Amino acid sequence: MPLPALIPGPLAAEEAGVAPATIRKWVQLGHLRAAGKAGRAQLFRLEDVFAAERAARRRPSLSV
Repeated sequence: MPLPALIPGPLAAEEAGVAPATIRKWVQLGHLRAAGKAGRAQLFRLEDVFAAERAARRRPSLSV
């Protein structure tokens, strides 16, 4: 079954193989933008989430 055009953060995280907190962090850092809202939930385009995930793999880690 195909995914809808816009999906909530937790589902986007699951599809990208990251934690929901990672999606929130990407938004906070400006690496990902919500494409809409449903009530209080932010909605994302899956292709945007995958692009942010690919970019995150290319960025050096900030942890020490």
